[in-house]
Amino acid sequence: MIFPFSAVFVFGDSTVDSGNNNYINTIAKCDFPPYGRDFANHVPTGRFTNGRLVTDYLASYVGIKDFVPPYLDPSLSLDELMTGVSFASGSSGFDPLTAQLVDVITMEKQLEYFKEYKRKLENSIGKEKTKLLISKAAFIISAGTNDFVVNYYNTPFRRQKYYNVSQYQQFLMQMVQQFIQGLMNEGARVIGVAGVPPFGCLPIVITIDSGDALQPRRCIESYSAVAREYNSLLQRLLKTMEIHGTKLFYVDIYDPINDMIQNPINYGFSEVTMGCCGSGLIEASILCNPKSIVCNNPSNHMFWDAVHPSQATYYTVFQAIRPSIDFAINQL
Repeated sequence: MIFPFSAVFVFGDSTVDSGNNNYINTIAKCDFPPYGRDFANHVPTGRFTNGRLVTDYLASYVGIKDFVPPYLDPSLSLDELMTGVSFASGSSGFDPLTAQLVDVITMEKQLEYFKEYKRKLENSIGKEKTKLLISKAAFIISAGTNDFVVNYYNTPFRRQKYYNVSQYQQFLMQMVQQFIQGLMNEGARVIGVAGVPPFGCLPIVITIDSGDALQPRRCIESYSAVAREYNSLLQRLLKTMEIHGTKLFYVDIYDPINDMIQNPINYGFSEVTMGCCGSGLIEASILCNPKSIVCNNPSNHMFWDAVHPSQATYYTVFQAIRPSIDFAINQL
């Protein structure tokens, strides 16, 4: 098989952070059990789930490596750096304020780290080889959910400035555009940008914002409608930004996740409104810890904690986007 990509570079939030937050001073961490209980050797790597992420499955599928490591890990070899890393940071978002709320790595800083990465590579293998490697790499961006569920809906700061969510979405689109443009300026040629999931269905959102924390637990449809609107704006933006020699792909995660929630039995899920860790209602990060009770079988839970999908869900999302990955590869 001819491997289509030289490397995978990942940017965004906890859906794709493989452990960068371990190396910074923030409460948004998960480098302790029960996180990682289904990872190789049960290691809590700093991935916000019980096992692997979609980006791990993706890197494996395109023949690069089985796990995408975090850029901030000081022990990474040159080989490991050359085949790609994640710059993502749990709790981050396109709005810089989102990351600042819990002292994590902003998207702008992630881009700075990528530039630093590039300089490191140029020093090791030279400018030409670095340029070629980057032009043949796949870039993946996954963020946006925290901008809404943490920042806009649950802190007052942005609502004072953007009176309605449509104005805030326009602001986010400017931030997304700026970020993608930044990557293109650095030589990125193949960029996949994930939309947001139906975030009205996150267990913590149902608990805090629905007014029906216990029974019946139902998604907040108005939030998920905002997610759909955001996704259509994002798709439009990507179409307008595509220039000759650069491919921009929209990655739909809304539909696969929504289908799991509507038809859980088809996917082997018995629980789709609560996390596996603790009560499943509010626990995430430090609230899901070695003292927490954990469900017996995480693979029948759609969510690992009250915010983050389980490895089973990430694998199902990967299966759902595989045709898009094949399509992207055929376009190269």
